Amino acid sequence: MVHLLIKYNKGEKIMSEFNNDIHIQDLPDDGGNNATDFYDNFRAKLNAVEQFPSMYTFKFIVKATNSAENDVKQIFTHDSTKFSEKDSSGGKYKSITVETFVNHAEDVIDYYKKVSKIESVIML
Repeated sequence: MVHLLIKYNKGEKIMSEFNNDIHIQDLPDDGGNNATDFYDNFRAKLNAVEQFPSMYTFKFIVKATNSAENDVKQIFTHDSTKFSEKDSSGGKYKSITVETFVNHAEDVIDYYKKVSKIESVIML
């Protein structure tokens, strides 16, 4: 199961002030069952606070004993991509931060859709 979380602060800030601090959160979408509405809402939020093209930061959590880390890394193939990992204090989980170049909001959504197919990945 994949968990999606988004935090969005309304206001008149430029993207550099947000520091790519958009997190996926369950946006209103007719009861939570319509993925199309979710991605339409997410696309609108991205376009409101991001300036494209740009570097975008993705964050994921995987079980430390799971092969999901490599599966996630295989999705991000752009030459600009940088990965950083951090183990949880108990050693059961690993956070993966991915910074990569995207041309527009649809690229961000496509990456999230690809990662969502990997079992047991939590997307932040």
